[in-house]
Amino acid sequence: MALSKRHWWIVGVAAVILAVVVGLVVNASVPRATRASGTSPAAAPTTDGPAPTGAPSSASASPSPTPSSSPSPGPSSAPSPTPSGSPSGSAAKDAAAQKLAAMTLEQKVGQVLMVSSPVTGADADSLYALDTLHVGNVFMKGRSTAGQAGVAAVVQAATAHVNGTRTAGVRPFVATDQEGGLVQIMQGPGFDPMPEAIEQGQLAPDVLQADATRWGRQLASAGVNVNLAPVLDTVPSAAFAPQNAPIGAFGREYGYTPATVSSHGVAFAKGMLAAGVSPAVKHFPGLGRVTANTDIAKDVTDNTTVRNDPYIAPFRDAVNAGVPWLMIANAYYPKIDPKNLAPFSSVIVTDMVRGDLGFKGIVVSDDICDAVQVSAVPVSERGVDFLAAGGTVALCTNEALLPQMYAGLLAAAKKPGFAATLDAAALRVLEAKSAAGLIG
Repeated sequence: MALSKRHWWIVGVAAVILAVVVGLVVNASVPRATRASGTSPAAAPTTDGPAPTGAPSSASASPSPTPSSSPSPGPSSAPSPTPSGSPSGSAAKDAAAQKLAAMTLEQKVGQVLMVSSPVTGADADSLYALDTLHVGNVFMKGRSTAGQAGVAAVVQAATAHVNGTRTAGVRPFVATDQEGGLVQIMQGPGFDPMPEAIEQGQLAPDVLQADATRWGRQLASAGVNVNLAPVLDTVPSAAFAPQNAPIGAFGREYGYTPATVSSHGVAFAKGMLAAGVSPAVKHFPGLGRVTANTDIAKDVTDNTTVRNDPYIAPFRDAVNAGVPWLMIANAYYPKIDPKNLAPFSSVIVTDMVRGDLGFKGIVVSDDICDAVQVSAVPVSERGVDFLAAGGTVALCTNEALLPQMYAGLLAAAKKPGFAATLDAAALRVLEAKSAAGLIG
């Protein structure tokens, strides 16, 4: 994602805090599509969810990979391991279906939501979402330098609230943003400093895959099972990168051609899979051509990308490689769907992701709580609209707003038409959890 207005980055060795204050405007009468494209100053990358805004600590803190001078072999195609003791195939599907049938409506709603919780320790709002609203998935936000042991303790404390009768015995997906460079939420002893993606793109893919496997094992040891990475957005050129506020301005791209983005993004994803962490490729259908950041600006529009665009190739390659999660951008793509923003577009989420790409995994939204791009849509309607478009898990990085999204989904699910939509999304989540050993 692009970086959120509510968070902070550390600049250099000195602790210089840049405050980014953006007013959210909620107006139910404004159409879902935002058409006027604008250019806003580059904001620090928002991690997919709230990460501090601003520049990172000194770039020298991240190791700089040395480009390979020999041809790069392709990454291994070895499948990801199945957690010990977890069911697979039809057994996993049967277990998921049985669990869905035993759930209350409130518990089903909780399974299609992911709420943020500070990586430095859960706050009252995140605990309310987990304890009272049955929310079944957690995004660890912010920044921590406490190291693997310290982060693991925080994760364990938060996830202890997602168990038992609240979620019918279903354990949570625990996500974070660990891309590298400017976007690395978990740091300190036990977490390697990760270079930014533009530097990762200079490595041979097999080397990057091995590095990502090591980084993924570090996440898994801290209790994380989903990484909202890699970024598969293609920035057109190095010259354009500084103008590309969410991606290129912060070195979050692997390169400037779909082929480079694909080879390295897929290598990163396969490394995570090998470590037992599910990667979420993002931000479909691409943020590499925009000039503003959807977290802190409205009317962020890509007037170039079309349905069968060459820049979609990295996402197709990732789906073919077996990635289990895919994130939808918040931008507006008028040449694809002139009526709706991407997260609320069935053309993008259903026709393209499910149809064109044949993706069968979890489709997660970018943050649709704090993002200014979606501010014209009432919070209570955003989760409903995302699921109606074909989404699976709605990400809310402002835990104080989560109750509104939960209430909207619960009210909509009391109507037969949307009840079936909710059941389909919740079942997809439960099937993934069953296969990952998170049920029972």
